[in-house]
Amino acid sequence: MHVTLRLLSERVHKPLINFLGKRKWPTQVEAPHPHPAGSQEYKKSFADFVKRYESSGSSKASSPAPSPPPSTNHTAQSGAFSEFWQAPERLWKRRFDDTEIDAILSGGASLR
Repeated sequence: MHVTLRLLSERVHKPLINFLGKRKWPTQVEAPHPHPAGSQEYKKSFADFVKRYESSGSSKASSPAPSPPPSTNHTAQSGAFSEFWQAPERLWKRRFDDTEIDAILSGGASLR
């Protein structure tokens, strides 16, 4: 066993993939543009889409200040809950009986 470890430790692992060079991250954000493989209709309406997107305030650049935390009513409406009791009872964890556990563990093969 010790001989095998010694042989393996002498051989250095060389990955099969070769990278072409160091990664260079762009220093400036590039302007939005349509995908080159997109349809002509999409390319024509892309400028209009960008204008609507920037005017809606959805972009991160248009809202640099952090927004206040959402109220509990808003979180309940959006479907995100911080505690399980805030969710409707139908979403709470429930106990499984033995037949359900057996059906899950067997992959459904025991159901008839």
